[in-house]
Amino acid sequence: MNVLGFLYVGLATAMLIPAIVDVVAKNADWQAFVFSSLLTGLIGLLMSIALGGSLSKGLDTRQTFVLTTLAWATLPAFGALPFLWLGIGYADAVFEAVSGFTTTGSTVLSGLDSLPPGLLVWRSIMQWMGGVGIIVMAIVLLPFLRIGGMQLFQSENSDRSEKIVSRSVELIRLLGLAYVFLTVLCIVAYLATGLDLFDAFNHALTTIATGGYSTHDQSFGFFKNPASGWVAIVFMLIGAMPFVLLIQALRGQPLLLWRDPQVRALVGFLALVSLLLTIYLGVKMRFPFDEALLRATFNVVSIVTGTGYALGDYTEWGPPVVGLAFLLKFVGGCTGSTTGGIKVFRFLVFFGTVRAHLRRMVRPNRVMSEEYGGTRLTPELSFSVLAFLVVYLGSVGVITLALSFFDLDLVTAISAAATSVGNVGPGLGPIIGPSGNFAPLPDGAKWLLSFAMLVGRLELFTVLVLLDPDFWSR
Repeated sequence: MNVLGFLYVGLATAMLIPAIVDVVAKNADWQAFVFSSLLTGLIGLLMSIALGGSLSKGLDTRQTFVLTTLAWATLPAFGALPFLWLGIGYADAVFEAVSGFTTTGSTVLSGLDSLPPGLLVWRSIMQWMGGVGIIVMAIVLLPFLRIGGMQLFQSENSDRSEKIVSRSVELIRLLGLAYVFLTVLCIVAYLATGLDLFDAFNHALTTIATGGYSTHDQSFGFFKNPASGWVAIVFMLIGAMPFVLLIQALRGQPLLLWRDPQVRALVGFLALVSLLLTIYLGVKMRFPFDEALLRATFNVVSIVTGTGYALGDYTEWGPPVVGLAFLLKFVGGCTGSTTGGIKVFRFLVFFGTVRAHLRRMVRPNRVMSEEYGGTRLTPELSFSVLAFLVVYLGSVGVITLALSFFDLDLVTAISAAATSVGNVGPGLGPIIGPSGNFAPLPDGAKWLLSFAMLVGRLELFTVLVLLDPDFWSR
């Protein structure tokens, strides 16, 4: 509760930024952000004062599970307050805030081009804050909690005892500095391609966070300069890289980034799929090569990294592209990045485990040792990854079934489930596809998808373990 109090105060401070934007734009909506900031800040301040000194012994494993879940569940609840003040329905407000903080990018808002500037900035800030929170969780907390094979990335900054210690603070500081630097760099790059300062600022925040909120209904189709699309591709890819290795690259060791197996696999996979889709668009859709290459690469990178930007409605390019887009929603980027999805390293561990099993079938007496980046894959680690994959796909199936009770067609239901659990962005079909949004869905479906986005962002087991009675027993 002490930590949550500090987080609420930080959130309240961030709410003042869109208030200032509205004041400068002479928009009366600044009051919504000021009132929301006062309420959020007051609650956070009272919690911090009342529970001061309670962190003297650090956090054990159980407390860390509870803190991580409560933080991601309650911050969107406060982040939704400005939407409520502005007359947006409660289910829609919570959905938009959850989608923002989890960097999913699904939206219930339309007419973005005419919305108040403060509201657009607030959507971008939520995704930007969510992005850095995801990085910290993936690098500091999840390896400590040994979730879904994340123990493979347990660094020297993560205490291997039952305590989270202050050595992680230095790592978090470096992550924050790198995150801010890359965001500023992205703003400058967008400005150089002709975007105005407002669009450059908002899109830089949501690009580096691989969130995908845009200030225009057409998303990146609004910008006519192809260079803007290529800048987005580069920074979406940067957002999908392991930030610990990005820090080392910025310090003059770029080769360490390329030596990571998941980085090489992700770049190779994106290049191959983008090339195949470029050929398809050139042959089937008769696009010029430069346009086909941009549209193919942009949408493939956007879907795989879970950003959710769109450059044209790719669902109009034929059933093969729709099928490809659905499968790409499950991939994700590298661990320790801002992306969602299953993550590339889990696929590498899974395929390594399958390969070892096939070899043992051929030669049962042969002793084999599968490795990932020089680290031997232990049975515990392989089982952890396989368990994650089963629960992940099972969650998509259960949520798809639940959505079907709201009279949604199969394409809408299954793509909404996949996009929410994977924190990807728009779904498929005429309702929630790249040219639509989630506003037409029933409120019950929006609540269910909000829950799915949170569970997916928390890597599933962080929430599921709280349902185990043994977790609460002394």
